[in-house]
Amino acid sequence: MTIAEPAPLTDSEDRSDPTASEPGPRSATVWTAWKPHLAMALMSLAAAVYVCQGLWRAPYRHVVADNVSDQGQFEWMLSYGVHVLQHGGNPFFTDLLNAPRGVNLAMNTSSTIYALAFAPLTHFAGPQVTFATILTLNLAGSAVVWYLFLRRWLVRSGPAAAVGGLLFGFCPGLVSHANGHLNWTSGWMVGIVAWWVLKLPEKGHRLRNGLVLGLLCTVGFSVAAEALFFTALACGLFLIVWTLSKPGLAVAKESAGRVLASLGVTSVVAGALLSWPLYMHFDGPLKFSGTGFKLRYFSEDLVAYVAFPLHSVAGLFGWGADLAPNPTEATSFLGAPLVLLFFGALGVLWKRSSPERRVTLRALTVVAFVFFLLSLGPRLQVMGEEHSDIPLPYALLADIPLFDSALPVRYTLVVVLVFAIVLALLADEFVAGELTARLTVGALIVAVLAPIAPLPLRTLERAPEPEFIAGGGWQEFVTPDGVMTSLPLSIDVAVDGMRWQAYTMARGGDAMFRIPAGYFLGPQDYEETGRHLVGRIGAPDRPTDKLFYNAARWGQVPKITNLDRAQARVDFGYWELQAIFLPAEVTGPKGPLNRDALLRLTTGLLGEPQQVQDVLVWRITPGVDPVDRPEKN
Repeated sequence: MTIAEPAPLTDSEDRSDPTASEPGPRSATVWTAWKPHLAMALMSLAAAVYVCQGLWRAPYRHVVADNVSDQGQFEWMLSYGVHVLQHGGNPFFTDLLNAPRGVNLAMNTSSTIYALAFAPLTHFAGPQVTFATILTLNLAGSAVVWYLFLRRWLVRSGPAAAVGGLLFGFCPGLVSHANGHLNWTSGWMVGIVAWWVLKLPEKGHRLRNGLVLGLLCTVGFSVAAEALFFTALACGLFLIVWTLSKPGLAVAKESAGRVLASLGVTSVVAGALLSWPLYMHFDGPLKFSGTGFKLRYFSEDLVAYVAFPLHSVAGLFGWGADLAPNPTEATSFLGAPLVLLFFGALGVLWKRSSPERRVTLRALTVVAFVFFLLSLGPRLQVMGEEHSDIPLPYALLADIPLFDSALPVRYTLVVVLVFAIVLALLADEFVAGELTARLTVGALIVAVLAPIAPLPLRTLERAPEPEFIAGGGWQEFVTPDGVMTSLPLSIDVAVDGMRWQAYTMARGGDAMFRIPAGYFLGPQDYEETGRHLVGRIGAPDRPTDKLFYNAARWGQVPKITNLDRAQARVDFGYWELQAIFLPAEVTGPKGPLNRDALLRLTTGLLGEPQQVQDVLVWRITPGVDPVDRPEKN
């Protein structure tokens, strides 16, 4: 027995087949073995393109409607990979954002591996195409990797493995995260790491297994550090429960030396490769503690597990429930039918399984239950109402490092993965049985999965890149590496300024400008106290920044006085700002922002702008502009 028993031979390799002893040409044998895998890959890719079709229809204009800002942030991160490769910059810190302070990218979802690996595509096609490409491959890859994982370790049947792979790869949680998150859609990474964890007991491969796992952990940290943390927790918990069984203990005694030796190699390799980003994360410049998001807000609602997702087949009929913190974090929403089938499947499998397989079922059940409790967060929430008088286990973990940075709602994805594994085991149990049993189980699986089948991601149009940026006209207004901003200053609800900088980075070349503010996680202040406080979204507010924000978001244009201009001189001087420009369109979180209010506000502050190509420009002399004006009594 192993940690997860390898599946027997495939149907095409059945030893009962009289032709099995007379294999054909090697090429034919290889093709026969890989044909179902290729079919699964094509089916998964087609499903991923279907989900992401809105982006592919117009990648340079369309953006995911439910998370405009995160897509813009990831496009910036992808473009920064081109900049790093061209100029040899620090991949974990930049001064291009949040001038003059900079941003600790190791504290953010910098996705360095994606940024560097896809840099050629970003350079030649733009970060918009790279974003859509990675998102599509993430969804397809998650389904395929877990199909292969199940096929290798747990099930005999390819179709059964496909059920599990497709359920996880296109579950409501991953499709929800496809609204802007390249990190949380990378379920393939979790599958490969888990695969190699199960290989650790192998004989004769201590060095190889430890080395590969160390490299995988390094990649996983870059792609999705929070997901890697969950993977380590889930694998550790699974192995502890599995080892505490009688058969598991015997195997653990026999393989403990090999496993520990491989883990030692893993620690050395991953520790060496991650020493720089880990230092930047835990003790680097502009670090902070915890996260900029509230754990109690980003916790799973108890009822969400049995509800249907809004953006699904069930949602088309009005059966969806709005119980998620936001559309990107709708991670459970499995529906009552699937939850009932899951528990029924556990009972059936338990009765029909061998003692060894029951060990695996027990470990999976414990993992699902623990992660279910963690997903509920520090306080119980039911139907959108928090019961503050009912503390949950996460309340004890909320101040512990790593746990304080993880959003509870995301632990749900591990629960969903266990659901996918159990459904694959159920399908595998009956796939070779009587026709009636096969049809019954197949119909049940289709019936419970159909309501949560995803719809394509919603998209909307965003502002096109100004010719002023694309054509390089901006260089007439800013010194090399000088500071310039689009209006409003970049923040989570307005990332156009970061996009213009990102597209400039992606094209390459030596000309570059810096921008103040930005959409990122950073400290609450730049003193020593900021290193020990929870983070915040964006830079600490400055009065002039808030003026621009209120005009863009709410249309507020107060009467500008010389006191406002004096404050603007201070803020412009702090940012070292040399130019401000206003494009013809300004994108917000749900559509255009209030450009007219921005124009009136900035004109009142700085005077009439200069029309340059397709934007309005105000030149700034730091410490001088805006100049005071005579005021009426």
